[in-house]
Parts: sequence; structure tokens; C-alpha cells
Amino acid sequence: MAFHALIDGLSATIVLGGTGLATVLRSGPQELALTARALLGLFARRFSAERAKADLAGQVTAIRRDGVLRVNPRAIGDREFDEANDAMIRTRSLDPVVERHHAHRRSRLAQSNTAVRTLAQAAELGPVFGMVGTLVSLSSLPSDGLDPAALNGAISMAVVTTLYGLLLANLVLAPLARMVERQAQAEEQARQDVIDWLTRQLEPAMPQAVQNGAGRGLRHVEAVRERQPA
Repeated sequence: MAFHALIDGLSATIVLGGTGLATVLRSGPQELALTARALLGLFARRFSAERAKADLAGQVTAIRRDGVLRVNPRAIGDREFDEANDAMIRTRSLDPVVERHHAHRRSRLAQSNTAVRTLAQAAELGPVFGMVGTLVSLSSLPSDGLDPAALNGAISMAVVTTLYGLLLANLVLAPLARMVERQAQAEEQARQDVIDWLTRQLEPAMPQAVQNGAGRGLRHVEAVRERQPA
């Protein structure tokens, strides 16, 4: 098989250019920007639950040792956990940690869903412009008779444009959409793991938990005294 026959600049221009233009026209600037950011994120360093726990370990140790009232917040460079840490120390409660996590989670999922939807839409357009290239090739046939050379050229372009559209959709755009989706799901699972670990570590050190524990101890002492003979 001659692979050079599968290389056609005009076919590539129709499929790639048409798919890109249609995607831009269908999507707004914000959706395109989020999609570009998601694609760049595929090559960036991924969120690591173990690394986040290691960064938070010093703060957690200080809170468990000295209490939340005497600890100053320490930034670790992650917006979600920095905001949650500041709010937790300010309010002396774990509720803001969970609230910040859910707020950032909704924002991240909305952004990743937008990117996935844009890429899936582009994947649907690839075969469409493969068909457009086929129609363009057929329109180039002479109207005054069949020229074998022209017929072969039109058939070749029709096949190549259809192939380009299918390959672009199924080997490039659709896999990219799934990669963005899988990475977003993996990050959310890792972040949830950190939140679960953080709340388990800090819940006993919160003032409310300490107060509840003291109250239970006082009630236990009073009950023992009531059972003692006068």
C-alpha cells in the first residue's frame, strides 16, 4: 500500500479547518479557553493526595498539639486547601473545610464537563467534514464526460477526506475527551481522600469536640457520684 496516496493537503485543510472552524463557531470564548486549559492540564503535574497530605501534615500536627486557637494558617500552594485552612482556623470549625471542598469541586467539574462537551462536539463534526470533502471531490468531476484521471483523483480525495474525518474523531478528539474526563475524576477522588483524612485528623482537636468530650466526662463523674452511698 502506498502511504503517500493518503497524504492530501486539500483534504486535511477541509477536515481540520472545517472541524476547527465549526467548533469555534458553536462554542463561546469561555468554553474554548476552558477546553484549552484542560488540554494543557493533561501534560501538567497531577494532583497527588500523598503530596497534599505531606504538605498539610505540619499544620495538622500543630493543631493537634497546640489547638486550633493558637495556630497560624500555612499556605501549601493549593487554592482549595489554603482557603479551607484559613476558614477553619478563623471559625474554629471543620464545616468550612467541607463547604470549600464542595464549592471548588462543583467549579472543577463544571469546567471539565465543558471541555469534555466541546471535544465531543468536535469529534462529531470530524466525520461531517469528511463527508464535505467527499462532496467537494465529486463536484470537481468534469461535466462534459468522464476523464479517467479526474475520476481517480476525485475518488482518491473522497476516500482520503472520509478517512481523515474518522481518524480525527476516533483517534484524536474522542480519546482526548475521555482523557480529560478520567483525569478530572481521578483528581476529585484524590482530593476527597485528602478531605476525609484531614477531617479525621482534626475533628478531635476542634473546640466543639473537646467541649463535648469534657461534657461527657463531667456527666460520667456525676453519675458515679450518684451511685456512691452517702
